[in-house]
Amino acid sequence: MAQPHELYLIRHGLAEERGEKWPDDTKRPLTEQGIARLKKQARGLKRMGVTIDLVLTSPLVRARQTAEIIAAGLAPAPHITVTDALSPDGTHHAVVADLEKHARKGRIALVGHEPGIGELAARLIGARQSLEFKKGAICRVDFEELPPSGAGKLQWFLTPRILRSIKK
Repeated sequence: MAQPHELYLIRHGLAEERGEKWPDDTKRPLTEQGIARLKKQARGLKRMGVTIDLVLTSPLVRARQTAEIIAAGLAPAPHITVTDALSPDGTHHAVVADLEKHARKGRIALVGHEPGIGELAARLIGARQSLEFKKGAICRVDFEELPPSGAGKLQWFLTPRILRSIKK
């Protein structure tokens, strides 16, 4: 039996508040606290033995920053590819098409936004309701093949606080 494909769904970290300071929402960056927390979460993933071959990320600044921080915290650091499929107006079909392009990769992370990432997670595991992702939350869903042809198996779903608390 072939190794399962591991998908890691990640919501971007804590970002600056919407408002006059950031009139263009696509340029809203992570906060200093968001950056610090994500670095600790990446260490938690590394301590869990997580390795990722490729990170697909939304083009929005806060998601790209999240992808870069998570990738930098893993060894070896995975390649990052920006895709519009994970932007707030992306579709499930576009994400599946991107996954098909990278079907040779065994472990792929997807960095996106709510409610899209929660809706995607629900569709991938065959749930009727969206999963609620806190900022920086991560889940792992396994599949026998990519693109997925049926429901995947939810292996774990961790809050940012739990990820930051993982010790050796």
